Amino acid sequence: MGKRKINWTVWLSYLVITGFIVYILITYGLNDPKKAAMVSGKLENPSFHYQTWKILFLFHISTGAIALILGPFQFLKASRKNIKIHRTIGKIYVSSIFLSVPAGIYLAFYATGGIGGTIGFLILDIVWMVTTFIGLKRIRERNIQSHQEWMLRSYAVTLVFVTFRLLMPIFVFLFHLGFAIGFPLAVIASMIINLSVTERYLKRNRTAGKKSTRYTWSAE
Repeated sequence: MGKRKINWTVWLSYLVITGFIVYILITYGLNDPKKAAMVSGKLENPSFHYQTWKILFLFHISTGAIALILGPFQFLKASRKNIKIHRTIGKIYVSSIFLSVPAGIYLAFYATGGIGGTIGFLILDIVWMVTTFIGLKRIRERNIQSHQEWMLRSYAVTLVFVTFRLLMPIFVFLFHLGFAIGFPLAVIASMIINLSVTERYLKRNRTAGKKSTRYTWSAE
């Protein structure tokens, strides 16, 4: 039952990720990015270099998309059974994040929403890098359980790509907060929601593990 639930979660994740990637391709690939509401306002900034921004933005979302796509597969038992494939995909996942973060830091300084947006995205980039780095460090220390927990946290931050796009219109347009408040608020709220759900899941797993251990000892 647990395995089936995980499989459904993974496939649901891929469905959401596919929708997100299609949206990004249409908005920034097929259409002129300058026409996007979040880009047109930046063009008024004299220090904004559009071509540099565009290259780093496309690089950032491409490497981020790689992490989004690879992440769910790593949590499947089929992936962990084949250590060679698991390690290869894990290296690509980690590398894509380590490459994406520096570009994200540059983009943060031109974030929609002004200083609030900049701070929000800088925090996001730092948390993304730190959770991924700790996950990598734990597997090198052969601490598999801690590795799995930190990589799950890392992927929760990766999913902010998606959660943010869902929350941003709600804060900015539905709640009429505007970009200055709604944009950074959506970034922070996305991180809090994703990491809170992850911690709740990990806590439940630890509790279930302790109960299983107690049952085994009593049975003996």
